[in-house]
Order: sequence, then structure tokens, then C-alpha cells
Amino acid sequence: MSRIERETRETQISLAVERGTGETEVATGDRFLDHMLETLARYAALDLTVEAQGDLRHHLVEDVAITLGLALRVELPERAERYGWAMVPMDEALVQAAVDVGGRPYYVGRLPSHLYEHFLQSLAVNLGATLHVKVVRGRDRHHIVEAAVKATGLALRQAMREGTDVFSTKGSVKLDISPGTD
Repeated sequence: MSRIERETRETQISLAVERGTGETEVATGDRFLDHMLETLARYAALDLTVEAQGDLRHHLVEDVAITLGLALRVELPERAERYGWAMVPMDEALVQAAVDVGGRPYYVGRLPSHLYEHFLQSLAVNLGATLHVKVVRGRDRHHIVEAAVKATGLALRQAMREGTDVFSTKGSVKLDISPGTD
């Protein structure tokens, strides 16, 4: 289980996550953010606990995504399946997501909500994942965003699954990062 406490002048976040069954306990003060976190956890099969508050909605959503991405990076098994993809219909909306959790942070996608587009970008970059999200069709913003979060969750579920080998031609990447002494 990964636990992170993140505090800035704008937000205070306490988060715990582990691969599991999708159990959640989420309280951010933003009902839609709570709904999207619960949805992501359910579809990704993550047990997630989040307590957060912030000065502005943008700061809260962004900082929770940053914190979740950092925590998920720790939860990646060394022999993760690495890749995952899904297409999710939700009423009139249809959204695809594809993810590579191989350590190359990148986000491509357009959503009808800049805030949740930024959420997915912040999550991907801090997880060290490449995430592509494509809205195939849809009219209702809520349905499109929720379908994108569900598709991302399903893709993460696949990518974070324990595999039998390191799924890379270069093998596993080992880093030793130490603070410099001056």
C-alpha cells in the first residue's frame, strides 16, 4: 500500500492506494471529484482512500491527481503487464483510452472539460505513464468525462496486472537517485 501526505498553501491531501477490489473511502468536498475518484478506483480495481481539501476547485482536482499518480507509481509491479486499453460506451458517449505504464510520461486527449483533461494529464505524468484518450462521440459532458475515467481505469487495471516478464526490450530500468551534497 502506498500512502502519501501532500500539503501546499493551496491543498492538503492524505491518500492511500493499493491494487485490490475497488473499495473506496473518498472525501474531497467536491462531489464530482469524489465520483470520478470512486469510478477510477472501481474500474482500475484499486482500493483507494482520499481525504483532501483545497482553496480552489482547480487546485484540488489537480493536486489530488498529482498525488494519486505518484502513489500509483509506487504500486506498479516490476513485472507489470505495462499496456492496457479499453473502449467504454456511456449512453450517447463513446470513449477510448490506452495506457503504457513503462515510465514515459505523456498525455494526449481532448475532453469537453479542461479541468478533467488536466486531471488525466496530471495523473499520467506523475504516474510516469503514456495515456491516450479519444472521445469517439458524445454530447453530454458528464457522460464523456465519466466514460473517459472508466476507460482509463479499465486500461490501468490491465497495465498494472502482474505479468511473468519485464515487458520491455531493454529490461527493467533501475535508478539510484541521491541528493547531492554541497
